[in-house]
Amino acid sequence: MSGQLTRGMVAASLSYTIWGILPIYWKALDHVPAYEILGHRMAWSLPFIVVILVLSGQGGVLRQLRSRKALTISALSAALLAINWLIYIWAVNADHIVETSLGYYINPLVTVAFGVFFLNERLRGAQIAALALALGGVLYLTLVYGSFPWIALSLALTFALYGLIHKKIQIGPLKSLYQETLLFFLPALVLILFLGRDGSSGFLHGDAATITMLAGTGLITTIPLLLFGYAAQNIPLFVLGILQYTAPTLNLLIGVFIYGEEFPFSRMIGFLLVWGALALFMAEGVFQRARQQRRLAGDSD
Repeated sequence: MSGQLTRGMVAASLSYTIWGILPIYWKALDHVPAYEILGHRMAWSLPFIVVILVLSGQGGVLRQLRSRKALTISALSAALLAINWLIYIWAVNADHIVETSLGYYINPLVTVAFGVFFLNERLRGAQIAALALALGGVLYLTLVYGSFPWIALSLALTFALYGLIHKKIQIGPLKSLYQETLLFFLPALVLILFLGRDGSSGFLHGDAATITMLAGTGLITTIPLLLFGYAAQNIPLFVLGILQYTAPTLNLLIGVFIYGEEFPFSRMIGFLLVWGALALFMAEGVFQRARQQRRLAGDSD
């Protein structure tokens, strides 16, 4: 394994690990309302991103929000990101970490479905079977387990839509996050100041640990994105796709074994259906990749 590939694998593993253990960070702030945490995450991310862009020689990006079209697209993606973050933070602090993990397990399959409906992509047989299996898991959790997984589906749908927009505009994750947090910086700042005025701000009226952690939301947002961006440039995308399941797996383990959320066998069956769908989806992808490589090798001969 080359040094570049090794560094890419390490970067990818670190990024997904950070995303996977984020529930612990949000749980430490569960005395702060989710909307205030979101405001701080939006506000504090911007200065960190600006510094990183300047230090990495990408300062020109700071002047790229001039056209109405760019503003409209960035505003839409920013709204989707804010909704996704808000649901996730609220769900973690309301003891629904297990269900958030389901959302990020389902997300790649929802993304594939969106490719069919919005990008006219064609599904292969195994991909159709994987989607059907995942749908079976969602229906099972709704009808048999007795709980509609609205948190999981909301997270999967908002993030898949967010990804769809980025596929259309093809902007790197750090640059896009800069544009999105820039648009939400002033509303987030107004929210923080308003909460400070009525005395309910966890930042202006909290203890030192709360203040530090709220300010640190920008750092924990940008660091994994940087690592992910580096990994995406240095390792094959199918490897990155497999590693992405590190995050929801850690979420699930943290929810069950650290915070004691219920995960009875009846609920596990629904997850098993989704995991089976993902296994089929990944196996099909590996098979297709190997087939393409054999075809390319044959053409070169």
